[in-house]
Amino acid sequence: MEFFITTLLNGLSYGLMLFMLSAGLTLTFSMMGVLNFAHASFYMLGAYVGFSIAKVWGFWAALVLAPLAVGVAGALFERFCLRRVHALGHVPELLVTFGLSYIVLEIVQLVWGRSALDFPPPPSLQGPAFTLVHRAGEGLGMVWGAPLDGVCNAVDAALQVSCSPFPATRALMVLVALLMLALIAALLTRTRTGLVVRAALTHPEMVNSLGHDLPRLYMLLFGAGTALAALAGVVGGSTYLTEPAMAASMGAMVFVVVVVGGLGSLGGAFVASLLIGLLQTAAAAADVAVLPGVTLARLAPALPFVLMLLMLVLRPQGLLGRPSA
Repeated sequence: MEFFITTLLNGLSYGLMLFMLSAGLTLTFSMMGVLNFAHASFYMLGAYVGFSIAKVWGFWAALVLAPLAVGVAGALFERFCLRRVHALGHVPELLVTFGLSYIVLEIVQLVWGRSALDFPPPPSLQGPAFTLVHRAGEGLGMVWGAPLDGVCNAVDAALQVSCSPFPATRALMVLVALLMLALIAALLTRTRTGLVVRAALTHPEMVNSLGHDLPRLYMLLFGAGTALAALAGVVGGSTYLTEPAMAASMGAMVFVVVVVGGLGSLGGAFVASLLIGLLQTAAAAADVAVLPGVTLARLAPALPFVLMLLMLVLRPQGLLGRPSA
């Protein structure tokens, strides 16, 4: 039971991290029809900008200011670059955003270097949020924070104790992702801005004829998408590793999430993120031989791509995507 709960929590936290990263890309594609190849680069940029801000004003300031700074950069990119090729079709948009990903990578390496950075979480997040404690003969219990000294080091056979801490940084990841989902849902369904955005999704000409500045709306939307990626970067950079390769490592995974969930479907991205997070985490924790000399854990990195391949063959529109006409 302890192994199952630990694997479930780790899978949920990783899946919600994937959702934080894929939410902005999903919104951008659903509203603008732009598949932003540089989205993971804004995730990386958020981690590096957050690192610099945290050194001066602390982690909590970085959690707010880094997404705002990267969001402004994304809005300016849409205004002065992407908008110029938007009318030319999807291929020029892909090429422009693909080129931007390389530019951002070179800027990061020039400013912060090629080595990984030490981006520690604040002291309040350095340690477990809670600890699962299993005592022989007593079952499984939970202790907030770290257990008392010596509890997890029992050596008496009658008092065998095993402890499984759940890091506070992963708890923050879960909390931020759920808050982000709630805020996006409230914005799209409960506000006038959300009404305009949803109307622009299906009837952009009508929205423009009613006096709404559609290009300005697209600029703000693209900036919001990059800000969400940067928010994931601050949380992910302090939890995992801040390095120039983080965009490449997460970039492929976020497109897997978007394809499996359905292009443009925010709900599909949420379901696919949790599914992939649980699938990959459970496979990595399982010591099960599937072939001679090959365990399931060794195949874990490839499983999301196998799932995407099956989805493209069996259900091309994704889990919650709309079938093409």
